[in-house]
Formats: sequence, structure tokens, C-alpha cells
Amino acid sequence: MLAGAAALAGTAATSTAASARAHASPPPGDPTASGEADVRGKPGAHGRAVVFRDVRPYGAAESGDLVVVDGRISRGPAPRGATVVDGGGRIALPSLVDAHIHPDKTTWGGSWVSRRPADGIADYVAQDVELFHSQDRSVAERAYGLMAHAVTRGTRAMRAHADVAPAYGLAGLEGVATARERLRHALDVQIVAFPQHGVIRTPGTAQLLEEAARSGAVDMIGGIDPVGFDQALDEQLDLVFRIADRHGIGVDIHLHDRGEKGLDAMRGIIERTRALSLTGKVTVSHVFCLPELSDSDLGSMAADLGELDIALTTVAPSESLVLPVARLREHGVRVGLGSDGVRDSWSPFGNADMLHRAQLLGWVTDVRLDDELTDCHRVAADGGADVMGLAHADLRPGSPADFVLVRGECLPQIVVDMPRRDLVVHGGAVVARDGRFLD
Repeated sequence: MLAGAAALAGTAATSTAASARAHASPPPGDPTASGEADVRGKPGAHGRAVVFRDVRPYGAAESGDLVVVDGRISRGPAPRGATVVDGGGRIALPSLVDAHIHPDKTTWGGSWVSRRPADGIADYVAQDVELFHSQDRSVAERAYGLMAHAVTRGTRAMRAHADVAPAYGLAGLEGVATARERLRHALDVQIVAFPQHGVIRTPGTAQLLEEAARSGAVDMIGGIDPVGFDQALDEQLDLVFRIADRHGIGVDIHLHDRGEKGLDAMRGIIERTRALSLTGKVTVSHVFCLPELSDSDLGSMAADLGELDIALTTVAPSESLVLPVARLREHGVRVGLGSDGVRDSWSPFGNADMLHRAQLLGWVTDVRLDDELTDCHRVAADGGADVMGLAHADLRPGSPADFVLVRGECLPQIVVDMPRRDLVVHGGAVVARDGRFLD
């Protein structure tokens, strides 16, 4: 456990290629963060200005104003006629990014579902199909409910994986796309066409992935355990990368395989990323094989990932499976945090609250110190933004005005206590208040 704490500590201070592309977050109390905020607002709100009065960016000792103009934090004083929002001395913190979530599978907001034992991915997949057909609410309705709830907890963006399989065609993808459209004023969403049932082992999936890419509704094509589940390493990776390359979109592959199975898949991903010049467009999720590596082997793998700008995501499931964030960032590897499935057939747990996930990251890595807890928050904020290619919402002039206002003493205490997000701001517009989403 102490090794996990050491692996996480210092991530914010590490010099990486990702941090060179985006502003680094100021430390708690940094007075440079206390100037102002910008307002992009809802559609048609450009040109408006909002002042968030009496707030403490990152828990600064002295409160001040955040001025927002056209959706971005502004350096200057508030323009005449600006709307004023009273912050009441609350702490202002960047909104967080969910780099890996499955909103199409959720039962959030519905009746309790009793789950049966499952032994491996195939069993879970079969239960996915049963659950899908048992729901009286559409994917669009269920996904919207969960995604709107995530906004109330301070999520500014998410990468949403939607199942694509012959069992339900593109219904999952279409439902998530509908929810994304309804939430476009409050949440930035990337969609992955995810072949949960396998790419090769389930006939018809390859054609659906091609159709999804051709539709323009997806940002990435997914894959899953090319060796352990699909049992077709080269065939799956060739197909997935070929579709992505042909349509100019990215790749995000689930990789649960450990040991040599996982490492073989990683080598195949690296080879194809290099061969097809897909630098910066590939993500591997979970990657349970990496924490098992020796320090020298991890360094060698991380060097290749950094060279090709292949991003990784973790959901911090346990001390033994969480990615070694600090070590990876030494090589410029972008690493984001996600919430994975939320109350679906796989698990009754999950809440789409990325502050809670930041706390879990600290819990499984056994952190204790203030700077370690602050790093957990930064992985959920800046790490996810780096994976999705978004600017850091770090409250500096010019950054997106995506932040939350909470009551608390300091950032480390907030990560531990997870207070209610009293106000959630996206693009300078208030999109949630007191835990309630504002349409």
C-alpha cells in the first residue's frame, strides 16, 4: 500500500508532454488563481459576463471575484452590466473529467436490480443483454439521467463507452448520442463505439463498428481484450485500427488481460499506432498488466507510450490494479481517471461522482499527505482533460470557466469529505445548484 502512495505522490510536479500542452493547475491558495472567470454560457450567451463574487479559488485564504467573459476566465475587472453571483465565501475548484464511463448500461434512477453470479466477461455480457431487454426506459432516458446527475456532482466532460453488438445494434450508441445532445450546454462528451461482446468472436460486430464510424456520431472505436476474450490478437487490432484510420477517429481499447496476454496486446497496439501514424489518437483503458511489471520493464513500456502519445485510463479498482500514475507521467504518458460502470449488470456500485472517484484513488493507494490528496484531485481534473484533449479548467485567465463552488477548509479536506457541490458552472453558466440539475 505504501508503494502505491509513493507511486501517486508528486504527479502534479512531474514534467510531462501533457502538461506542456495545457496549463498546470495552481497550488492551493495560489493568488494567481483568484482573479476572474469567464462566461461561455448556454447557446446564444456569448458576449455576456458573469462575476462570481466572494469565492476562494483552490481554498485561498482571501476571497475575491472570478470574472467570466464568453465562457472563459478573464484577467480584467468585471465589465459594466455583468451578472453577479454570490459565492458566499465558498471554495472554487476545477470541475472534473470522467475519462471512462458506460452510461448506456446503467439502471440509474430505476428500480433495484438483483444480480446473479458471473464467471468472466461472457457471463456479464449475457446479463447485459437480459438487462437491456428488461428495462422499460430507453437508453437515451437512462443515459441522460446518469449524465445529468454527473453534472450535478461537478463533471465537466466524459468519455462515454456505448456497446455496439448484434444483440442491440447501434441502440446504445444512439441513446448516448441523444443524451449528449440534450446536455451539450452542460457537459462535453466523447463517444466510443465499444464492442463489449468481442470484435471477432461475435459475427456482425465488425460491420456495426464500421457503420458507427461512418455515421459520424462517434469519436473513437473501441476494442476489448484481443487475446484473452476475443482470442484473435492480430485480427481484432488490425480491424479496429483500420476503421479508425479510415475514418480519421481515435481508438480506445479495454484491456483487462494480465501477464503476457496483456503485454502482447500492448505491443500490438504500440506497433499499429506507430505504423499508422496515429500518435495522440489512441487510449488503452484499465491496462491491468502494467502494475505487475518491474520498474525497468515499466519504464521501457512507458517510454514507448510517451513517444507515441498513447493515453491510459484507470478506474482505481484496487491497490494492485491501479496504474502507477507518477511513473507513467515521468515519460509523458497522459493518464485519466474514470468511474466505469454505474449500477449495471456488472456491479450494483457506482455513482458517477468523480470527486468520490478521486477519494477512492487516494484510498486504494493509501495516501495520507495533503499534497498526495491534492494530486488525486488533479488526476481527476487535469489527467482526464489531457486524455480527452481538453484545456485544463485551472481557473487561470483564458481557461474554460468550468468549476464548482463548495464549502470547506482546503482541497485535501474536500477530497476526503466530499461536500455537496453547491454550484456547478460550465462555460460560465450555472448548470446545477444544491445537487439539482438546471435544464
